[in-house]
Amino acid sequence: MRVAFIHPDLGIGGAERWLVDSALALKSLKHDIVIYTSHYDTTHCFDETTCMNVVCRGDWLPRSLFGRRCSTVCAYIRMIYLAFYIILFSPFSHEVIICDQISACIPILKLRKMRIVFYCHFPDMLLTQRKTALKKLYRAPIDKLEQYTTGMADRILVNSRFTLNIFRQTFTSLKSKYVDILYPSINTDNFDSMKPDRTLFNFYDPSKTYVLSLNRYERKKNINLVIETAHYFREHYYEYSWSDNVVFIVAGGYDSRVQENVEHYQELTSLAEKLNLTDDEIIFLKSPSDIEKVTLLDIASVLLYTPSGEHFGIGTRFVVPVEAMYMKTPVVAVNSGGPLETVVHGVTGYLSEPDAQNFARHLGNLLRQETPEFGENGRKRVNDNFSFGAFANKLNFFISES
Repeated sequence: MRVAFIHPDLGIGGAERWLVDSALALKSLKHDIVIYTSHYDTTHCFDETTCMNVVCRGDWLPRSLFGRRCSTVCAYIRMIYLAFYIILFSPFSHEVIICDQISACIPILKLRKMRIVFYCHFPDMLLTQRKTALKKLYRAPIDKLEQYTTGMADRILVNSRFTLNIFRQTFTSLKSKYVDILYPSINTDNFDSMKPDRTLFNFYDPSKTYVLSLNRYERKKNINLVIETAHYFREHYYEYSWSDNVVFIVAGGYDSRVQENVEHYQELTSLAEKLNLTDDEIIFLKSPSDIEKVTLLDIASVLLYTPSGEHFGIGTRFVVPVEAMYMKTPVVAVNSGGPLETVVHGVTGYLSEPDAQNFARHLGNLLRQETPEFGENGRKRVNDNFSFGAFANKLNFFISES
């Protein structure tokens, strides 16, 4: 079967991770795969995409207007442009088109006889604030368009029970539309094929204990909590001899084109400096490669996952905690959103209130005690619930029965 993916920006975010894993899953089942995108930089993407058929069109279109404004409209325009390209100029014929994030392209794609599958990571209308009357006016037609065009898909998939409930509450006109749950997966074969290489990091010291945070440099990720936890840990766990050897690593996606990434990175490093955390106590890394990420998860004794109230969905919200469990690394995560369906409290890690005191307490419990069973439990949970094979078979069923 010829299957195409359409996506606005093939970078290294969570949605892109889902897309790449989905493409690999269907490719493993002998489907012909093409990815259409309006931006593709081989130096800023997941390594697997370099071995895929990627068609990039429309990169000349603006990402925003008047500074950082109208980014949503620009993203919609880029996706609609891609849809017209597929309909009018693409040399490939497709039986199924899978799109995610932006549904505005669906009416154009429906002009050709192709089945459309829309994967909803989370309703886009809930991902923006409306603090001004102008913003409310600007978003009103976009919100209506999102709901209407989403309903035009032949099949709708969501990533969790959590997102399904939000979908029903948000898209009230689609209550009669049947929606399936397809949990994201991690490509465990890809993980198994990459051997951690600790020589990649000149800071690595086998006598140290490493605590990892892996999130994009965005304010909504609440990475401040990692730094505040590091400070609280230093202030209140100093009496334990092993605490002197604990090093916190803050790593994540960073794009110099994205102003928030640049600003937030500076905010975080400034906060660490303000709290007197030295370079030996906290390390900041930008956009680690796949092998670097695997190595970081391998050397980490604990993963801290800090976003509060985020949806289950994409990338770091789902993938990083699950990847950590697959690498037998216990997780301390905020007790809301995605972790409620992935992390098992007291079994594969801890679910915590989103404050430095509670995070440090759970972290201390894991570091103070020998808890190898947490790692083994995490690996088993991933194999049982989020394996790549199960994901591939289920996705294949959904596109075949659309």
